[in-house]
Amino acid sequence: MIDNNILRNEEKAIFALRSLYGRYGYKPFKMSKFEEYEFYIQNKDFLVSDRIIAFNDTSGKLLALKPDVTLSIIKNGEDINGYKQKVCYNENVYRVSENTHQFKEIMQTGVECIGKIALYDINEMILMAAESLALRSDNFVLEISHLGLLSSLLDNVCKNTAFKQETIKYIADKNPHDLSRICDENNVDENLKNILLCFIAIYGERSTVLQKLDTLGEYVSKDALNTLKTLSSMLDKLSCSDKIKFDFSAVSDMNYYNGIVFKGYIKGLSQSVLTGGQYDNLLYKMGRKSGAIGFAIYLDLLEDLPDEKQDFDVDVLLLCDDTTDNNILTDNVKQIIESGKTVSVQNTDTGKIRYKELKDIRGGV
Repeated sequence: MIDNNILRNEEKAIFALRSLYGRYGYKPFKMSKFEEYEFYIQNKDFLVSDRIIAFNDTSGKLLALKPDVTLSIIKNGEDINGYKQKVCYNENVYRVSENTHQFKEIMQTGVECIGKIALYDINEMILMAAESLALRSDNFVLEISHLGLLSSLLDNVCKNTAFKQETIKYIADKNPHDLSRICDENNVDENLKNILLCFIAIYGERSTVLQKLDTLGEYVSKDALNTLKTLSSMLDKLSCSDKIKFDFSAVSDMNYYNGIVFKGYIKGLSQSVLTGGQYDNLLYKMGRKSGAIGFAIYLDLLEDLPDEKQDFDVDVLLLCDDTTDNNILTDNVKQIIESGKTVSVQNTDTGKIRYKELKDIRGGV
C-alpha cells in the first residue's frame, strides 16, 4: 500500500483519477512523446499556444514534443459504427506556461469519448468532471455553457466576424461596459443590445438561469435550451448538483467546439484546473465523422494548493551513535516498520524532525 503522505498533490491525483475513470469503462491510452511537427502546425489554432518544441530526427524528419494529447488520440483512432472509443490518459505535454512564459513540462490527465455522442454521454462526462474536482477539494464549482445558445444569439446581433470575435471576448470577460460600447459602434438595435447585455448577466444556479433564458424568446436556440433543461434535470440527481452551475462566459473556440463546454475551479486557485466540452468540429476538420466530448485536468496547478498539514514528520525518531550495534539498530528499524509506523534514524534530536515517539538506543542500550 502506498503512503499518501509521501506523494505530491499531482501524484495523488493521478492514482485517484485513473481509478475513477476506470469505473466508467475508460481505458488507458498511451502514445509517443513525439509527433510530426507539421501535424501540429496544421492544427495550431486548436492548441493553447502555437509555440512548439521541434527537433530533427535522425532521419531528418522534423518532429515535435507533443503540446496536446487530444489531437494524437483523434489522429490514431478510427470511426466504427456503433462503437464509442472511451479512453483516459496521464501524459506529459510541453507548452509555454502562462505564469513564467517559458516552456514547461506539464502532467495532464483527461478523458475522451469519441463516437455517436448522446445526452447520456454528456451527462457522464460532466459527472466524471465533477467527481474529478471533488477528489481534490469539496470547495469546487463546475461551470457549464452551451455554444449553441451563444451562437444563435450572436447570429442575430453580429454582422461580421471581427465584431463577433470581439463580442465573444467581452462575454468571456463578463465585461458589459465594452460589450455595450461595441454594440453602439456597430449600430446594433437597442432591443438586441439589451438582450445581449441580459445574456451576459445570466449565470449561477441552474433552475434560475433556465427561467431567465426563457425570457429571451426567439433569440436563443430552442434546441440548445431544451438540451440544457434535460441535462440539468439529470444533474439534479447528483450529490454535488449544487456545485454545478450554468455560466455562459465559459467560451471555447467555435471553430473547433460545439454544444456543451465546461470549466472547473477549485477554491484557492485563480485559474480553471479543468476544461472540456464537445469538439465535433475538430474531428470534422481532421477528416473524422464521429462526434466527441472530453476534458483535461492540469495537474501542475494542483501543486499550488496547500497540502494538508501533518502534525508529525514520522511516528518514531530513533537515536543511535557509533557505539550502537548495527544488528540491534537494523532489528529496531524492522520492528517499527513492520508495526505500520514510520521511522527516521538520527544521531541526535535537533528539533528539525517532528515525531510522536522517541526511542534512544545510543550507547549500546
